[in-house]
Amino acid sequence: MSKQELSPDKQEQNEAILATRDAILQEAGHDTNDLDQSVNVRLANPLLGLTPEKIRSDVHNFAQAHNLEDYEEVIFKGALCAQSQATGDYRSIPQLDEHDHNVLAREQTHRWSQPFALYWLAICCSVAAAVQGADESVISGAILFFPQQFCIDDAEIDPNNISASDQRLLDNCNLTVDGWNDLTYRNAWLKGLVAAAPYVACAFAGCWLTEPLNHFFGRRGTIFIGASICFATCIWQGVTNTWWHLFISRLVLGLGIGPNSATVPMYAAECAPPLIRGALTMQWQTWTAFGIMLGYCADLVLLKVSDVENITGLNWRLMLASACIPALFLMAQVFLCPESPRWLMKKNRYRDALQSFLKLRADPLLAARDLYFAHCLIEEERRVKEERGSFPLLELFTIPRNARATIASLILMFGQQFCGVNVIAYYSSSIIKAALKANSTNDEYHLNRNALLGSWGFGMINFLFAIPAWYLIDTFGRRNLLLSTLPFMVIFLLLTGFAFWIPEDSDARLAVVLLGIFLYGTQYSPGFGPVPLTYAAEAFPLYVREVGMALSTSVLWFFNALLAITWFAMLNAFSAQGAFGWYAAWCAVLWFLVLLFMPETKSLSLEELDIVFGIHTTKHAAYQVRQTGYFVNRYLFRNKNAKKEQLYTLDDSLRK
Repeated sequence: MSKQELSPDKQEQNEAILATRDAILQEAGHDTNDLDQSVNVRLANPLLGLTPEKIRSDVHNFAQAHNLEDYEEVIFKGALCAQSQATGDYRSIPQLDEHDHNVLAREQTHRWSQPFALYWLAICCSVAAAVQGADESVISGAILFFPQQFCIDDAEIDPNNISASDQRLLDNCNLTVDGWNDLTYRNAWLKGLVAAAPYVACAFAGCWLTEPLNHFFGRRGTIFIGASICFATCIWQGVTNTWWHLFISRLVLGLGIGPNSATVPMYAAECAPPLIRGALTMQWQTWTAFGIMLGYCADLVLLKVSDVENITGLNWRLMLASACIPALFLMAQVFLCPESPRWLMKKNRYRDALQSFLKLRADPLLAARDLYFAHCLIEEERRVKEERGSFPLLELFTIPRNARATIASLILMFGQQFCGVNVIAYYSSSIIKAALKANSTNDEYHLNRNALLGSWGFGMINFLFAIPAWYLIDTFGRRNLLLSTLPFMVIFLLLTGFAFWIPEDSDARLAVVLLGIFLYGTQYSPGFGPVPLTYAAEAFPLYVREVGMALSTSVLWFFNALLAITWFAMLNAFSAQGAFGWYAAWCAVLWFLVLLFMPETKSLSLEELDIVFGIHTTKHAAYQVRQTGYFVNRYLFRNKNAKKEQLYTLDDSLRK
């Protein structure tokens, strides 16, 4: 709808949104086919342009239809507040009393003053993230042991120097030295496949179960089912007797990890107040890092467990099973949290949705505001689906604005894996043990202990350095975090790989390997750690957000699996220097991909995101290349008078 088509009174009330829409069309060039229908503008705030009388009538009908007559007055005031969210001009609403104004003002000035139920929900989501992290990292300790027991280790045996442990391995597998060495190439792939099994399942099944599970069981039910699968399969892993049995159990584990990796951030976002939604949503990555650290702790604690009668490999079995403990806590906790109000509303359970909001908000006015605003968005989404048809996955690629968001998000999902982090997360103990073994006089236990201590150190750094991102991601920006950390990730990966050229009998070899891994963690954790999922969660328009997130997480897990499967074979083919150099090269490539194809999204409203993703890809890339001169002039030569070219204009009145 154009500005000229509006009546004068409606035009005046729509001034802010129309100014932004004009900017969208001006900056979008010829890509107006998806903007002319104002789909995303309508989804941003369906209440803009409505008179108080119209809102009163709509609220009355809404309350009558959903058995909320006793809340009609507070819902009406909440609807007026929702209409004014874009500008925050609540003083112009005569229906609000002084208490209401105090509540709205306190929401702005004390954004972390929230009900206990919301913080309990945040703890629940943090435990869910820790479940995933622990499931990912316990394999780092177990993989030091089960390959030998299941005859899939890829280390060759020197026929001229057969140790006692080598002889036990040959006897266990009923092989000669030559027969064993002939199988090491195959074993490298099998070992990687067993380690990667959950992520294969996540990519091809787990993530795509998200929508049907959420449809039938809700957010809490889906999280409970995912946690139950994780709990059962963690114990299952501990009682396996062959590599393929372990592979199957880990494959099923992915059916629990996948749905929760997409559902938990969505659950947190739907329940959190708007002002702290971003901070709560990005907690997923931080507490996943915490879970990774817990997994390393479990590996260390259980390392010295001895075998008992009829149970061989009790230590690695307990390592894999230990990840069931946070899953059990999650199962016990999740139904003590309120269900997502948005899901309840989609099921037409509006009174239950209001009760959830009343538990999650500091005042009934805020609960009523968010209830009615969510209702309007859901109704608008339904109309959009009727207009667009039922092919949201196709629209991620056919509509230019969506395609640009999809390209940027998928680059980040690919990049989070091919920056090399999970090589270290999954296999750091094996990498460190390789650096230790050549010149160590320690026995096998002390080698494994020292390797796991190094892994735990990486896990601690990964967690601690994720904390600054809580602040930096919304101040320094998503794009700037990546552009500033990727060059250092290149350097530290090369440092780690090149350390293997240090003579084997030198203590400096291990020291430099650990230094490279730890320094790499300081750069990954505030950069490629939290940014990809945060970026994808906000880049897609609302009407394709769920399918966009499902696609993004599926791609994430696919490349995660690919990396885990290929590492040991790559290590044998490339050597440590070549393998780490491979991922360092990808970090360099990713720097250019981020520079050219990833627009900044920090602190932008939905309308402003349409402006940003409305810019032609070639125009955006050319602009970023031209800015190289500005940054050299401004920051290298310290020229404070250097002028930065503007790519687009944003309407500050729409900032929330």
